[in-house]
Amino acid sequence: MTRHVVRRAADVAEPPYDRLGHRRTESVGEGDGSAHTGFGVCEIRPDGRVAAHVHSYEESFHVLGGAVILDVPEGSYRLRAGDYGLLPIGVPHAWRGAGDTGGRWADMLAPVPRARYGHDTQQVPALPERDPVRIDVRDPRTRSFGHFEPAQMDPAKQSQDLLAVSASMRTALLVYSGITVKPMVDGDLGAVASTMFMVQYAPDGVAGTHDHPFEETYLILEGLADATFDGERYRLGPGDVAWAGVGCVHGFANAGEGTLRWLETQAPQPPARHSYRFTRDWEYLREALGS
Repeated sequence: MTRHVVRRAADVAEPPYDRLGHRRTESVGEGDGSAHTGFGVCEIRPDGRVAAHVHSYEESFHVLGGAVILDVPEGSYRLRAGDYGLLPIGVPHAWRGAGDTGGRWADMLAPVPRARYGHDTQQVPALPERDPVRIDVRDPRTRSFGHFEPAQMDPAKQSQDLLAVSASMRTALLVYSGITVKPMVDGDLGAVASTMFMVQYAPDGVAGTHDHPFEETYLILEGLADATFDGERYRLGPGDVAWAGVGCVHGFANAGEGTLRWLETQAPQPPARHSYRFTRDWEYLREALGS
């Protein structure tokens, strides 16, 4: 049974654009044995579009570069690099290119779309294409969106200005030994099936081997990671994607001299307790009982 997937950016062939000027490179999907995670990178040309449709899965996204316009029933929004958001199940939406270069974004689909059911997607009547506005998390009309800046990962550089553009978990920043986590899409933003957040490792950052009762995906954005999945070791760099299924024992260390940062997703949402099962705890128990 496949419990992990690693896809190198250099080895992934980009699909052609469709007739509307959009393409999606799938990183994790139904064919990988995933039940809860569909993950990919989408690109749209400046004049491209994705026609209005609905999904029977939850979709979250993070804009990686360029600009894109998202149309939903409440309005039209211009998104740029660093923006993220949530599209709940059954919400009609459409995408349009913007700017001179179009846009590029990562998407997380939970649960995984099923090919035998038309990838759980249905076309709907066109949405109005209004003049797009920028998102602002202080505006309740854009409550399903947020914006991320790398400076938000530095506890020493937090400011009210940065906190004001952070939509999730009431601007929480979780700091561990050498590891910083910034929640983005989660239950506080309205998600029910998944989470999406940023993870940053200091040069000495290490996460010991552990597993979860949910699936995780990692898109490396900056730096180098030494990763272990069920005893197999990998060196991951920018653009590489990895997926750990339920029960996959995995761990990470910063393999470079600078910052390591990645976009991470989890599905289904972690339980309030017993989300992590660390190898070291079981080794301790075994030794304690043996003595």
